Amino acid sequence: MAGHCGEVVTVQLGSYANLVGAHCWNLQAGFSQNSEVCSDVLFRRGVTVQGVETYTPRLIALDLKGNISSLGDGVCSYEDRGTRHSAPAWRGNVSVHREEPHPLQGGARTSADSPDEELLRTAPPSGRTQKTPAAEFSTLVWSDVLRTQLHPKSLCVVSGHSHGGEMDGLESFSQGDAQFKTQLEEIEDRLHFFTEECDYLQGFQLLCDVHNGFSGVGARMAELLHDEYPGRGILTFSTCPAPSAERDPCKAAYQLMNWVLALGPISSNSSFFCPLSVTSSLGRRLGPSTAFPQLLYDAGVAYHSSAVLAVALDTVTLPYRMLSSGLSMLHYAEALTFGGRKILTAACSLPFPLAPSMSLPDALLPHLSSAPWRSVSPCASAAAVFSQSVVLRGISELQHTSDLPAGTQPPSCLHMCESGEQVLQHYLRTLYPHTLSLTHLLGGPYTLGPSFPQFFTPYVTKDGFTVEEPQPSVVGRVPVLAALQTSSALRQMLRRLCDEISAADMRRWLNFSTAAVEPEDLREAVDDVRSQAHHYRMREGDESDDSD
Repeated sequence: MAGHCGEVVTVQLGSYANLVGAHCWNLQAGFSQNSEVCSDVLFRRGVTVQGVETYTPRLIALDLKGNISSLGDGVCSYEDRGTRHSAPAWRGNVSVHREEPHPLQGGARTSADSPDEELLRTAPPSGRTQKTPAAEFSTLVWSDVLRTQLHPKSLCVVSGHSHGGEMDGLESFSQGDAQFKTQLEEIEDRLHFFTEECDYLQGFQLLCDVHNGFSGVGARMAELLHDEYPGRGILTFSTCPAPSAERDPCKAAYQLMNWVLALGPISSNSSFFCPLSVTSSLGRRLGPSTAFPQLLYDAGVAYHSSAVLAVALDTVTLPYRMLSSGLSMLHYAEALTFGGRKILTAACSLPFPLAPSMSLPDALLPHLSSAPWRSVSPCASAAAVFSQSVVLRGISELQHTSDLPAGTQPPSCLHMCESGEQVLQHYLRTLYPHTLSLTHLLGGPYTLGPSFPQFFTPYVTKDGFTVEEPQPSVVGRVPVLAALQTSSALRQMLRRLCDEISAADMRRWLNFSTAAVEPEDLREAVDDVRSQAHHYRMREGDESDDSD
């Protein structure tokens, strides 16, 4: 039971979305001891055929075959006791065809694996950063990273396509659209399985790769959820890895087309839509990747970038999973999306810069002119913010306020606040005086499991504090500050997408007959995205580009 919070079903579509999701589910392991967060919102209880109690995500994960073949024992068995050992009906000869496993797929990790052994696999002796070559990390798939057991109903294999194989071709929006129709009955069956056992269904978290053919799957999934579950929240997060500098121009053009075709239907059928990526540009021209002051991560390695996005995603979705919040998923979305602004951006400070003996006012004082977070959405920093939700996690209650000696002049108004909530609200009013800001504080930091990359600088302690002298160690906990925002930066991002696809001769790169996309359909999609950009104008009647 999820109590008064209500249950949420998560849907993950595509290999990168599932990789982000795998890191998220691993982060949940620390929540079992955290009374601030209701784990039953995302997890369900069950019993296997052996009578073992299970606690598995309320999840539907759709992906290519090669990305899930390494799960092995990581899927719980719920087979019927009466038929599990029955004799097969076929009496003839049996031939066995065995597929070669992925080079790094060694089966799912279970709770029986030694944590110390796993730390040795992912953390170097120095604790400074990963020493394993990036090429090895680039071959990891999400089932190699996942440490949480899944229900058999969670896994849904895309038929007719495989990861890196000869049939691999789910590249365009229309291919994903067709694939969804092929597997609609199977998807609906899994949705009904998870939703019908809920006492109070809040809604759905939808994670979707939008740069490839899963864009079409995501658009149809959002439409299905909107039609079949009216009045429920649908929070959609698109996931996109940082593109390679050597990517094929034709593939880049397909990715641009997929984004434009998916953006309209996904945002219109979702309570809100937030693109997640550590790259600053969605177009064919590469933009710089997001840099974090205390991370030595490789943005081009999906294993690294997905971990960053997972922390941001898990943090911004905490408000409707907190026992003390009282905020449902739908009300959370409605508070942020007024004025027709259903597309949001995300930002994260990983880790939040805090010294061991520092108070929250002390930590925020150096950032009175700009927030310490970095964008994890593919757009520039916000010129203006219309609404936002900010979550701070990992600051103990003793550090919420300043404890100055009697007679000491407070360094700032922040040091005069009487609670952590007041400190954070006052800080946000200073930065964004005309912005509606929702704030939430949680005391428990994130506990990083053995599969989380050790890409922190030596100036981060094992407890996630930032220090001036290097202290090489394995970082096991981190405080995090994250935000969801409706910002004027989205207008520039959306207009640039439209301008680039309108200026380019897409026929040069795309075979529209193969992609099953008519030029007129693409033009209509561009017009739809351009109209959405108008909602993010600074003032009524302003038609100038923010970059001019």
